[in-house]
Amino acid sequence: MNQVTTAPAPRRLRADAARNQQRIIAAARELFADRGLEVTLDDVAERAGVGVGTVYRRFANKQELISEVFDQMVTELAGAVDVALHHPDPWLGLVDLFEYSCRHIATNRGFGEVVLELHDSMDRFAAMKDTIRPGMQAVITRAHAAGVLQPDIEAGDFFAMVNMVDAVACFARPINPDVWHRYSTLMLNAIRGESVARMDLTPGPLTDEEVDRAKEVACGARKR
Repeated sequence: MNQVTTAPAPRRLRADAARNQQRIIAAARELFADRGLEVTLDDVAERAGVGVGTVYRRFANKQELISEVFDQMVTELAGAVDVALHHPDPWLGLVDLFEYSCRHIATNRGFGEVVLELHDSMDRFAAMKDTIRPGMQAVITRAHAAGVLQPDIEAGDFFAMVNMVDAVACFARPINPDVWHRYSTLMLNAIRGESVARMDLTPGPLTDEEVDRAKEVACGARKR
């Protein structure tokens, strides 16, 4: 009779070890958002308030920590999609999801760098889309059924619009980090159904002086 062997269940972290791991991940997310991937594991340890050895016991290198941060972001985005799907108002659910997505990218300098730094980035992107797509499609379908979204808008448009807002946010971030809200609203006004009231565009656009300063910052970054 053949005996069936099973892999042992993964060991659960002690409570203090689990807390330290979450503090490390939270610190890494803050630092990646503020400074991009130039931060070191020593920087992460200092921000988390733990010893460097504690960081290295949990993550052998920065790549492992980057992967963990990315996976956590995807899990949270999937949760936001589910919240939008169950919002009592299909349009407001879509608005909240779009603004959530824009906010977490627009205010996060390191998100794009995190994605590019992942060695298996294409596979991870495919997995992310597989995780998010069904719920996102359901949010779009629900909005169509309620007549609050233009009928030719598809789920793929959602991600494209987020990336367009991110492009503005990336350009303006060093000078005016809040202007992305204006372009998020502009996008939503462009796709709303006829029964949905137009939203006010706030804040105002970048001034000519802000555009010039943003260009100078961008040129300086390319020369470094």
